[in-house]
Amino acid sequence: MQLKSLRMFLAVCDSGSFGAAAQQLHTVQSNVTAHVKKLEDETGVQLVERSAPVHATPAGRLLARHARRMLADHDEALALLQGSARAAGTLRIGSMETTAALRLPPLLARLHQTQPGLDLELRTAPTAELLADLLAGRIDCAFVSGMPPQSRLQGWKVFEEELVLVTAFALARFPDAAQLSAMPFLAFRQGCSYRQRIELLLAARGVAARIMEMGSLDAILGCVAAGMGYGLLPRSVVQAQQHRFGVHITALPGVLARDVAHVETWFTVPARAGWSPALHACVQVLGIQVDAVAMGAGNLSLAVS
Repeated sequence: MQLKSLRMFLAVCDSGSFGAAAQQLHTVQSNVTAHVKKLEDETGVQLVERSAPVHATPAGRLLARHARRMLADHDEALALLQGSARAAGTLRIGSMETTAALRLPPLLARLHQTQPGLDLELRTAPTAELLADLLAGRIDCAFVSGMPPQSRLQGWKVFEEELVLVTAFALARFPDAAQLSAMPFLAFRQGCSYRQRIELLLAARGVAARIMEMGSLDAILGCVAAGMGYGLLPRSVVQAQQHRFGVHITALPGVLARDVAHVETWFTVPARAGWSPALHACVQVLGIQVDAVAMGAGNLSLAVS
């Protein structure tokens, strides 16, 4: 059944006349008559009594109830996709755990406030997993480390972070190679960009990588506080958690500060043609000017110091 035919059928039922329905829909009466007859042929039942006034048969009243729901769903979906209605449904967001812990709560709160009908799902994982999920369609957008490498994705830089050495005790200076090799680093699983920075740091100091894998940010900070090893995490995240764990921070020196410590968080999405209204709403809350520049144009105003 065509939606056009259903609209004409309902117009006949509501107006009581083929002629009035045609006038209401800005078409000719023969067109309305043909569409109603087509519905009757498709359903195999008589839908209207052709009397004065025209009215629906019992079968026609049944179809009319379903037709109104079908047309309402169609009109609602069209309004959402064209941006003339508030976003609804679910937005699946992927994020690195450190970003989710500190940077995302203001964003999610504002998104919920501006789009109350929108459900939010947040998945935390290393950057490599998030990019794979995004390409496979398992999430709608992701906050990852660095510019997206795939041509099928686009992104905007939204945060800048400084990675710092995290220790159980205050240090007078950055550890030398012997001190770095004396304890393992505690890090997230493979695919985490910060874990890659640990490997770069140790390689630059000529130290063989010893990495103990942890499942969460709290686990890393807790075990560092207990003296099990070093951590390498964003300064802003550690400072926000220092009152809980009592850990200490040491900045990376010299060339390490340039090559290892500085990291960028990018908001990454698939091609714009496939965006949902929920994703459009998220981009708007982020303050990204999509039409200005295809890559690297966004600046997020919700940064937390």
